[in-house]
Amino acid sequence: MKKTSDTFADILASRTSRRKVLAGAGSLAVTFAAGCGSGGSRSEDRSSLGFVAISHGLDDTHHVADGYAADILVSWGEPIFPSGSLFDPYAQNGRAQQQQFGANNDYIAYFPLGSDTVSADVSNPSDHGLLCVNHEHININMMFPSESRESASRGSSKAEVEAAMAAVGHSIIEVRRVNGRWRVEKGSAYTRRITATTPMVLTGPAAGDVRLKTPADPTGARVLGTFANCSGGVTPWGTILIAEENFREIFAGNPDALSGSAAGEAENHRRFEIGSSLEQYWHLFDDRFNIEVSPTEPNRFGWIVEIDPYDPRSTPRKRTALGRCQHENAAVAAEHDKFVVVYSGDDKKHECVYKFVSESRYDASNIEKNQNILDAGTLYVARFNDDGTGTWLPLVYGEEPLVPENGFRSQADVLIDLRLAARLLGATRMDRPEDIEISPVTCRTYIALTKNDDREATDAANPRIGNLWGHILELIPPGSDGDRDHAARDFEWQVFALAGDPTSDPEVRGVYHEHISDSGWLCNPDNLAFDPQGRLWVATDGFNDFGVHDGLWATETVGPDRARFRHFFGCPNGGELCGPAFTPDGRTLFVAVQHPGRSDGSTFEHPATRWPDFDPRIPPRSSVVAITKNDDGEIGS
Repeated sequence: MKKTSDTFADILASRTSRRKVLAGAGSLAVTFAAGCGSGGSRSEDRSSLGFVAISHGLDDTHHVADGYAADILVSWGEPIFPSGSLFDPYAQNGRAQQQQFGANNDYIAYFPLGSDTVSADVSNPSDHGLLCVNHEHININMMFPSESRESASRGSSKAEVEAAMAAVGHSIIEVRRVNGRWRVEKGSAYTRRITATTPMVLTGPAAGDVRLKTPADPTGARVLGTFANCSGGVTPWGTILIAEENFREIFAGNPDALSGSAAGEAENHRRFEIGSSLEQYWHLFDDRFNIEVSPTEPNRFGWIVEIDPYDPRSTPRKRTALGRCQHENAAVAAEHDKFVVVYSGDDKKHECVYKFVSESRYDASNIEKNQNILDAGTLYVARFNDDGTGTWLPLVYGEEPLVPENGFRSQADVLIDLRLAARLLGATRMDRPEDIEISPVTCRTYIALTKNDDREATDAANPRIGNLWGHILELIPPGSDGDRDHAARDFEWQVFALAGDPTSDPEVRGVYHEHISDSGWLCNPDNLAFDPQGRLWVATDGFNDFGVHDGLWATETVGPDRARFRHFFGCPNGGELCGPAFTPDGRTLFVAVQHPGRSDGSTFEHPATRWPDFDPRIPPRSSVVAITKNDDGEIGS
């Protein structure tokens, strides 16, 4: 077995000579950045990050670098429609929550609005747009009063379940910056709540398959709702992709109890630990969440969902060609007359990294032509070789080993049983692949691997046993910086940073830039984002376990300050930092603080903090924070 320190040192030494330092990196809008490497100039001689880093800490409130304002924009339960009722934490119900901002906000995307016309053109103003926000899940103990829960039958009441189903999914709100402050436009025609009961359609190779048919939907092409929405991505044709991640926590039932024609789904459900990780009680009031009643309903979740935020009447579409797993994100690479590529990670220990390549080429001159481009193409899974090279393995039915002898009868089976297919192909099993993002300047791809404390054997891409800290990989498609072929079958890769304390023992220490500061190191990288200058911003989930708040760090990816992280924002106690998203001009950064106040033993009545209201009658509330610089300059500079 390789020693951790030796493994990483070998990797670092062997690839340092191959690094290319970027010159002429650009200032471009990343929200709809389809191409790479265009824009203005940036010095490679010194860091362009000009803020003074904050310290590590852990207390009741949030913290931001000096010279910045961090304002609460919208919180869970706040009415976002004119007819919405004010938040009443002691009388929550589904009808009210349908009109309110959802719970546990996660991924954020900013879509510009033009002054006269609706457009996805990044030349439009950066002070007026649509904010699209995922709502990943609810925490029952934190959302509902204990007295209510104790009196409810078997753990949850019908009113609570209806509120929970309305609190997840997605919110689309119109926002505007007026006199330097952001506000929500509650009378907007674009405002929309997408929940666990919103009608949707399934598209692509698996749509209509018998394994997607249920008693309620004999077509296998229509489904109610989306939930467990973690991260996502945006397309240059003006839509948002949201990822269905921990859907398994919603479904109840015993896979071993399935019989007859349903018995074949038992192993599929075990692969997702359905029935053993139940966190909600929806099945008590809706049979579709009980696998013993509706054994194929879970197959209708775990997909990437595409939504048009500019058309509130549009029907969301679950794109089955991108495969079914616990998707964390959907990072899109699209350039005119090239194939569209979508990267995604399966966020679970020992799971894999995927890439979809479209069958058709992207046409930047005809937006309508791209509307269904994600319905046909080839899905791949990554194999990371120890020599720093890698290969994308096609997940195609009929090609060995994805054949009937191994239980596959169609491409639909390959997509539904994606994890099984990846294992049979020999893909690399990773340390919880979470967010994946593409640099708008170098076109290199970055993968956040949050942690894997169950790892017992290492490989070069996952070099630490019992990985409590996580790491970040840099994937390098063929080509040169600013012009890389994301559709290629081969790639190079290297470890960008090993998270953790750089002063720890050699076997477990973090590895970054040699001059990392006392607050520059981090643990459990989760969400990633790039600003218009191509600097990488890393959000964490789990640093609380080490006595430090989760938050946001920034670093250069090229030049002498590569992997020299600076700590920019810290969450309140128990909160996770999610969804960093910049406006096209880089002068506003939106972040989502999720589940503030959550810690061991926390309840509705006794949370770890009551952020952001600090009102003894109000529980802690997940919120979107709008960060601006006091001199109205670019964030981070």
